[in-house]
Amino acid sequence: MTTPDFVLRLREQVGTELLWLTGVTAVIVREDPVRQVLLVRRADTGAWTAVTGIIDPGETVAGTARREALEEAGVEIEVERVVWLHTLPPMEYPNGDRAQYLDHVLRARYVSGEAHVADDESSEVGWFAPDALPPMSAEHRERISRALSDETACAFD
Repeated sequence: MTTPDFVLRLREQVGTELLWLTGVTAVIVREDPVRQVLLVRRADTGAWTAVTGIIDPGETVAGTARREALEEAGVEIEVERVVWLHTLPPMEYPNGDRAQYLDHVLRARYVSGEAHVADDESSEVGWFAPDALPPMSAEHRERISRALSDETACAFD
């Protein structure tokens, strides 16, 4: 994952101390000809995930989702709704940096573009039927499940 410049500047000041960051998970859905979800395979871990990213200062939640979809997978999206707002547990990266995220899980509609690996953060990009997802963490499966649900209220915890 490419570290945003503002985080690098913060790290110069605080070292590996725990940072509170805000992020997005964009569950991108297309319905034609059948319902599919766009996933990316992370180059650093090999894990399949929805499109994710850190919100830059001055950027909106929806703007971050649109930017990340274009940067990671080469597609244009329209954010439809927030489906889940939750706090992830603190994590430590291999370099010792620690962070905790407030994650905004969004359902987004695919608009245009040929999905492809568009940066060095991903090694693969693909469309998957909800009942034929590749192996992935339970946390990402839950994000996808919530985004595909007919529930319109945003869950939070």
